[in-house]
Amino acid sequence: MNIKYLKAGCIEYLYWLYTLACIAWMALRLLDIGIPTGVVFGLPFAIAGILTATKSGLGSFIVSDPGADNTSKSRSSLWKAQIWLGVIFSLVMGWIIVDVKPIAFFTQAHNTQSILSGIFNPNPEQMLPMLQALVETIFLALLATVFAIPFAFVLSFGAAKNLMFTSVWGKLIYLVIRTVATVFRSIEAIVWAIIFCVWVGIGPFAGMLALWIHSIASLIKLYSEQIENIDPGPVEAIKACGASTLQVYRYAVVPQILAPYLAFTIYRWDINVRMATIVGFVGGGGIGLALYQQQQMLAWRNVGLIMWLVALTVWVMDFFSAYIRDKLLTN
Repeated sequence: MNIKYLKAGCIEYLYWLYTLACIAWMALRLLDIGIPTGVVFGLPFAIAGILTATKSGLGSFIVSDPGADNTSKSRSSLWKAQIWLGVIFSLVMGWIIVDVKPIAFFTQAHNTQSILSGIFNPNPEQMLPMLQALVETIFLALLATVFAIPFAFVLSFGAAKNLMFTSVWGKLIYLVIRTVATVFRSIEAIVWAIIFCVWVGIGPFAGMLALWIHSIASLIKLYSEQIENIDPGPVEAIKACGASTLQVYRYAVVPQILAPYLAFTIYRWDINVRMATIVGFVGGGGIGLALYQQQQMLAWRNVGLIMWLVALTVWVMDFFSAYIRDKLLTN
């Protein structure tokens, strides 16, 4: 019970700290009124203490047992008001920080006249070199995906909670793999491309390495979550027969995940084709590099040609990958 009170109190404190921080920021930004830092950090303690003691706040609602006869749920709807208050403050903060300008959006479209005219009037004379760059992009993405598969396949077993939470060492391996994969996935591919352009030089190899690193981290997440959703019956049956860990993986886990794994891999190739265009902006090669060069020269007709080629390629890839995924998952 004490742990529940502590969890509820922490949730309440963090919620009201966020709310008061939003109020302080908006007061300073809009009204030029400063709220003392001590008030922002101290007042949530008092509010959280009161709401936790009365079991009437969002924290108590979250930590309460589902299905239990919780009188606080019936006698108080404060947690609902807290949710709505948090949503409203977040939207207002986002509107102000992003500096949303709907009037400019509807009244300044004429500034894009030269760009739009180039997009809808592409330059066919540049078709051959742009097709060469597009082919480079497709194979760049293909190699990044293929090279990522064996690493992600092996590591995904160590990132599956249902397989690793049977021992202390398994939990440690799970934590390490999940943490590293999350960190690597949170760093965008364009940042990895910058790193590898310095490492191996500007070109498609740097772009391939950037997508390779990002693909491994992303596929680990997709693969491991599929393992966590398998039917535990075959696993328990094979374990009961005295099978080793590798035999359990081979005969109970792999047959259940093979088709989804193939579908996820094809989908990742589809993503890499699109990401390769952005990676090219920082020197990762492919059609993204050509797009950056043409945009810097304000050659909007060439930019339009590149955009239509990329759009056509992505459309074909989407259609192809969706078809293959449906066939794999239905069979």
